[in-house]
Amino acid sequence: MEAAPAKAKPQGRLLVSTQLDAKDDLEEKLERCIGAVHSLINGLSEREANDALTANVCKGQQQHEEVCLGLFALLLTEPAQAQRCYRDLTLVNRDGMNVVLVKINQILMEKFLKLQDVPRKQLVWLVRELVKSGVMAADGVVMTLLKQIAGGDVSTKNLWLAESVLDILLEQKEWVLKSGMLIAMSVYTFLRLIVDHGAPNLLPLRQKEVDFCIGMLREKFLECVIIGRDLVRLLQNVARIPEMDLLWRDLLHNPQVLSPQFTGILQLLTARTSRKFLACRLTPDMETKLLFMTSRVSGDFLRPSGDFLCASALSRSLARPAQVRFGQQKRYQDWFQRQYLSMAESQSLRCDLIRYICGVVHPSNEVLSSDILPRWAIIGWLLTTCTSNVAASNAKLALFYDWLFFNPDKDSIMNIEPAILVMHHSMKPHPAITATLLDFMCRIIPHFFPPLEVQVRQGVFNSLTFIMEKRVLAHLAPLFDNPKLDRELRSMLRERFPEFCSAPSPPMEVKMEEMTCMEMEHMMDKEEGCYDNTEAAFSDDEEEVNNKGKKREFRFHPIREAVVEEPADITPWLDQLEDTMKEKVVQLQKSRSEVNPDAEVATFSRSIDHHHHSEDFDTEQMSALASCLAEIFKEHFRGDVLPEDITDESLEESVCKAVCLVFRNLVTMQEDNSGFSVLLDMLAELYQKQPKIGYHLLYYLKASKAANGKMMLYESFAQATALGDLHTCLMMDMKACQEDDVRLLCYLTPSIYSEFPDQTLRSGELLNMIVAVIDSTQLQELMCHVMMGNLVMFRKDSVLNILIQSLDWETFEQYSTWQLFLAHSIPLETIIPILQHLKYKEHPEALSCLLLQLRREKPSEEMVKMVLSRPCHSEDQFTTSLLRHWASKHDDTLAEHIKAQLIKNNNQPRKRQSVLGRVTDGRCPVPEMPRPHHHP
Repeated sequence: MEAAPAKAKPQGRLLVSTQLDAKDDLEEKLERCIGAVHSLINGLSEREANDALTANVCKGQQQHEEVCLGLFALLLTEPAQAQRCYRDLTLVNRDGMNVVLVKINQILMEKFLKLQDVPRKQLVWLVRELVKSGVMAADGVVMTLLKQIAGGDVSTKNLWLAESVLDILLEQKEWVLKSGMLIAMSVYTFLRLIVDHGAPNLLPLRQKEVDFCIGMLREKFLECVIIGRDLVRLLQNVARIPEMDLLWRDLLHNPQVLSPQFTGILQLLTARTSRKFLACRLTPDMETKLLFMTSRVSGDFLRPSGDFLCASALSRSLARPAQVRFGQQKRYQDWFQRQYLSMAESQSLRCDLIRYICGVVHPSNEVLSSDILPRWAIIGWLLTTCTSNVAASNAKLALFYDWLFFNPDKDSIMNIEPAILVMHHSMKPHPAITATLLDFMCRIIPHFFPPLEVQVRQGVFNSLTFIMEKRVLAHLAPLFDNPKLDRELRSMLRERFPEFCSAPSPPMEVKMEEMTCMEMEHMMDKEEGCYDNTEAAFSDDEEEVNNKGKKREFRFHPIREAVVEEPADITPWLDQLEDTMKEKVVQLQKSRSEVNPDAEVATFSRSIDHHHHSEDFDTEQMSALASCLAEIFKEHFRGDVLPEDITDESLEESVCKAVCLVFRNLVTMQEDNSGFSVLLDMLAELYQKQPKIGYHLLYYLKASKAANGKMMLYESFAQATALGDLHTCLMMDMKACQEDDVRLLCYLTPSIYSEFPDQTLRSGELLNMIVAVIDSTQLQELMCHVMMGNLVMFRKDSVLNILIQSLDWETFEQYSTWQLFLAHSIPLETIIPILQHLKYKEHPEALSCLLLQLRREKPSEEMVKMVLSRPCHSEDQFTTSLLRHWASKHDDTLAEHIKAQLIKNNNQPRKRQSVLGRVTDGRCPVPEMPRPHHHP
């Protein structure tokens, strides 16, 4: 027997690790599940093993998860047993593969780069099998897998992954065609990858990608239209490929060939690309590290060495985390460049990064007013790393792309802000960068697409006007007519933009050294994330909540340095407290500064006890105490509330903060206790000082065992607040939660809907908050909650009204809403009247979802009536396509219903008109049908 080192750590079979790495929790869990499966089936025949597994999963949720994950892990690590494990998995699972799908997504998002070669290949094989089996939500897994294909990377592993995923899509084309979002996402991905695969040895792969994209674009062009203007940008990059050239010509000159409902290239260029597509071209690891650089690294804006990258801090929940010190940014900048931008092929990645920063990273006011890394600084650095003219031109186009057809009513100021700030802040330290960007902005107007020169000129003009309206820059003259620019460029700027070249009186040029990432005296507009003198708010309703909707934790940890926490200043309120309470509050503050948790908890308990037993505690003192507590415990409201790994132990630990003692006291009191109302009043006062207290209370009532069954205490709290209304208070708290932590929002959702049905089911307000920020994985999890009976988001009496409200929402939000609706068991006839509200050009999302559902239904009289009552338009093929399908499947039933409608129509008095008897309400008249001839 060969001797082995005594202390050597055994290498796992799932993840690559070194002797210095701690054992991975996920790998450890999966190994335990493998052991559990082996203990059940060892020594048994296949039939006996299957019976044993089936019997075990029926014992409970824990056993079900254990067996499913054990078979899943065996499948990844034992290729020889893969077929049998997959067969057993399909037979014994009781949740539509949900537990496996969730774990696949977790591995893809967090562990994929650490997978050993065998598990990586097996994971892709498993995804192929899930697709073949038509497992619900497999499209979400495929989209996550697409995200792992890195742009600007021609390594063997990355090429293998790209080809493997492409083969799945080609083999299962019919399945792909059922998911509009998957069609659009895969086309967007492979159009982008074609650019990287131009080397002679990669031409076979490139040809497969070209064929796939051409096929999808020609067969399902309307599904691809939802990509928006970036579809044109990607097509421009590959237009010289012969097959793509033909498509490009049709796009420009013969759009009706692609789809009768497609009006031309301007339709695409005026539609902003959703962040879902922009984010899909960064791998999870790349996205995490880029978000880290914009969230934890602080740097000097004007470094003597001329480095462009500067930085700042923002936690995943945007709650002022510990920041890396000034001057540290160079290390992270160099690291990111070595990791992703050092190869020649990675030049194309700059465009993906710039589009992501402009379209996805939309900081809040709290971030903008700190020393956090401004977006313009990263973009400026990326521009300086371009080593070829083509890459530099493409990067500049990516930066200005949203300017070209900017519409203030539809587009966000945050998409155009980085470009103007790069130019503004570069004028002193890097005037050449400002000059080249201004030159590009002028020349792109006539050269982007000459037939649309007028529209491009108007788009750029709209951008500059909106920038001044929202006070991103007070004036443009110091930028456009700066003596550091050469005479020819200044002359071109005066010719193109005379309106912006007149200097203000007196001239006002903002000092660069006094700027952070913008002029701090101007706040962002609440509605559109713009700069204005209005209330602080997040960047843009459509863009969800900058970086907070991620389900994973940032794994790229900062270089640790000492952080000085600003002490809580409660001096302004102490004098308003009576002596005993003042002493306890000072004790409480002292215990906080000494970082003594036990003393903190004890002191806090005593102060609360004193509070609710004090009969002469007036309103002024209550307000002062609330102000003190809000200041002392302000860090409790920063960072994530929900633990990453949700277990009973971690949930109980998360509700042990000192501030949760208020909630605990509230829960343990009887409502007729004299201290109950006093404590509620104090919470209401604290709520005015710290609005986050509302959703923290909701979390405590759901997560704490002590609060089991006490969720309705929240109603008492809501009525005690200044709002005095449960619905208003609940919506405000859920909105605050949405802005701070999307994971927590999803965690609270089932309880909120079940405990407060009258407040949540009667309108679409909460639903809109949810679908505006969730990703595809969270959507799938909510659908599973619905199907398991844990969550009801619609009921028959209000679902129609909510779906009508959703018609004004963004495309992904509407698709998510329909997916959640279809997860319920509500008869389709309940929402058929929505057809009266749907216009074929304005509501393609709802129409496409309805069309796919109606084709599965046997037509009823009400369905036929509503379909035939749709307004008639030559380009609207909804009615004809649906009737044709019904006629092929249910011809007798359809004929009977049409006959019934004709009889009813003939029996009703008609309004006669002078012009060919046209129907006055604009609906398409039912054509006269000849009576059938009866043949002997």
